[in-house]
Amino acid sequence: MAKKWGQRVRSWMAKKMDLPQDVMMDLPRITMIGQIHIYVENHRGLITFTDKELRLLLKQGQLLIKGKAFVIKTILPEEILLEGKIDQVIYLKEDSGGTK
Repeated sequence: MAKKWGQRVRSWMAKKMDLPQDVMMDLPRITMIGQIHIYVENHRGLITFTDKELRLLLKQGQLLIKGKAFVIKTILPEEILLEGKIDQVIYLKEDSGGTK
């Protein structure tokens, strides 16, 4: 209950103060250029990386990116730039029993 109320307050404040919701609500910002580049800001860490899959930890859940010929061009504590052929971007929401 308190968690939902806190999210509502942050969302309301973001709207009233004209601030981006990703900043106020600690959400990831995902920017894609076609199927060749994906830039993810505000993640919590790299979980898995292969030439076909990248999995990032988010505040709530995970982000799974699938494709081919992946190369990490830039990696910083909260930002990552991935190149390759991106086929899928999947948000895996965390539930009480783990990650779904």
